[in-house]
Amino acid sequence: MVSGYGSSMPTQRPDSLTVAVTGPTGTFGFGLVPILEGDPRIGRVVGIARRPFDPSDHGWTKMEYRQGDVRDPDALEQAFAGADVVVHLAFLITGGASRETIRAINVDGTINAFRAASAAGATRFVYASSVAAYGFHPDNPVGMTEEWPVRRAARLFYAQEKAELEELLQQEAASHPGIDLYLLRPPVVLGPHTVGAKDLLPGPLAPVGRRLTGLVGRLPVPVPALVPTVPVQFIHEDDVGQAFLLCIVGAGPAGAYNIAGDGVMTGPEVAREFGIAAVPVPGGLAHAAARVASSLPRLPFAPPAADWVEAMSHPAIMDTSKAKRELGWTPRYSSAEALRETIREGI
Repeated sequence: MVSGYGSSMPTQRPDSLTVAVTGPTGTFGFGLVPILEGDPRIGRVVGIARRPFDPSDHGWTKMEYRQGDVRDPDALEQAFAGADVVVHLAFLITGGASRETIRAINVDGTINAFRAASAAGATRFVYASSVAAYGFHPDNPVGMTEEWPVRRAARLFYAQEKAELEELLQQEAASHPGIDLYLLRPPVVLGPHTVGAKDLLPGPLAPVGRRLTGLVGRLPVPVPALVPTVPVQFIHEDDVGQAFLLCIVGAGPAGAYNIAGDGVMTGPEVAREFGIAAVPVPGGLAHAAARVASSLPRLPFAPPAADWVEAMSHPAIMDTSKAKRELGWTPRYSSAEALRETIREGI
């Protein structure tokens, strides 16, 4: 086990667990909370969010709402009182907030959550990281295992913060030996609760993808389009939820785990699922163009979404053998099935 993730042996699980979840009404939350609701080993769920919500609106009977801002350590510690496990899902990707506010929530807020979980006596902290934590470096192998180092991306702040947080959380875990740290690294997450339920493009580019696919879906014949032959992995929100559950109640050791649906799709295959008559373009050309674009000086008037071009500069494909072997995790949906299910739900 990698040093700094907590004890080498998983903590003993009580018969009935209390699980605190930050950001429970996001995509990851909707993948996880229904599973917690149906698992007899989970006795109580505490949902922490800045804005009030009613768990009964979603049919959640085990959950209790607690108001808490991740920027407020005292509020978090009070909300986590009595929790055996804390699952930290709260994270800003888009929105009108300033970069300073985003960092205060994403980086400072995550460290606040870990320290508050430790202070409250929780024995496990489960964090939603990302494949983006590996960065998009030219020497990254296709099929990265958890042995490959996490390295910050050159420009994309989302990827930079995910990598930085993994480093900081490992340091925190080394200083708090009573709590085990689990890191899950999914690729693009799909499912009915994904933003728009049919996002072809990641992050802030998602609205563009939704408008394009909506237009294409109304046309009587497939529209031809140049599409780079680049590899991509997807994961269904339900499979993310199952992986979280195994980190909460399972006997697998603390550490980092890659999770993704089985199989790797190409850009043209994805486009065809949306009814686009894809004309393949060599992936190397797309990667080279993205590398050039991401290396240019940032223009003062360029929107933040422009930084996401770096995600196209090198394939980000993971090996998920460790999660299957050590957590006992098996995805229900392949990458292709996750995409098809999402399109069915969203179109």
